[in-house]
Amino acid sequence: MASNSAAWLSAAKAYPFEVKEAPTWSPEENEILVKNRAVAVNPVDVGLQTKAWWPMNYPTILGQDVAGEVVAVGPNVVRFKPGDRVVGHAVGMVTKRGQHNAFQAYTVLQTNMVSEIPSAISYESASVLPLALSTAACGLFQDEFLKLQLPTEPRQTPTGQALLIWGGAGSVGSNAIQLGVAAGYEVFTTASPKNFDYVKNLGASQVFDYNSSTVAADLIKALKGKTLAGAMDCIGFAATPLTVEVVIGSEGTKFVSTVKGGFQPPEGATVKNVFGTTLKDNHVGKAIYEDFLPNALRAGNFIPAPNALVAGKGLEAIQAALDLQAKGTSAQKVVVSL
Repeated sequence: MASNSAAWLSAAKAYPFEVKEAPTWSPEENEILVKNRAVAVNPVDVGLQTKAWWPMNYPTILGQDVAGEVVAVGPNVVRFKPGDRVVGHAVGMVTKRGQHNAFQAYTVLQTNMVSEIPSAISYESASVLPLALSTAACGLFQDEFLKLQLPTEPRQTPTGQALLIWGGAGSVGSNAIQLGVAAGYEVFTTASPKNFDYVKNLGASQVFDYNSSTVAADLIKALKGKTLAGAMDCIGFAATPLTVEVVIGSEGTKFVSTVKGGFQPPEGATVKNVFGTTLKDNHVGKAIYEDFLPNALRAGNFIPAPNALVAGKGLEAIQAALDLQAKGTSAQKVVVSL
């Protein structure tokens, strides 16, 4: 294997990243080593660099979204072989092990957090998936959240229940819509009007303008006569109380999974904050990355979304990519080609 290099964060709030040599990693049991062909950046990466809100051992490497080629497999790995094209969720943020981070030439991934990708999907397109997909899956399917029935390919038989996804055009929302539909739920979502067609193409049944002063009332009216399986708030902050207002005003489950916590709901409703890596330790990780996603991508029934916005090529472009992410995007995800 060629030598490894990484975009290092030398200290808390250091700027910019320093591209230099990194250790040569070896996969352990139930792990694979991937030569990264594309990585995506997330708002959490911006926060980790600029605010240092998460305990880390410096110098460190960031990044969670990886797409590339398998170059080595660890003991007991039979699902993958060198040369396979894959996309996976790098979990170094929680393991605090350098090999498990994305912003480097080679990354070690847990096999239950990796999916094969068909040749028709580029590495750049695939790299938009992992953290957003994992976050959506945690909120929808884990036992301590909505505990919906799992998605399948072909799709589950319709449950007859509705699911509310607040903020459907973002990275988490784009994945939550598709997962909800594949699991058999009728998805209602919110977005800005310019993204109405985008979220409908992902499978949303009805979409509402989240900037409308009557959006909560409009959703409650649209959901009348339906049973709500719960809601996922993919924006947080001001969106959370509106999401809660809708679930309280509708028949069904009064539970909201949210990407950002801090809101105390009124009695009778539950709001719980999602941490997007927890599925690595339970049945949901395998259900999504092994049982569902490879088949759904191959069939064309799950689309890597939102669209990749390539900020540059090489690890030297990581800082520019984070700077671009910090400015905000709409129905796009910032990616670096490697």
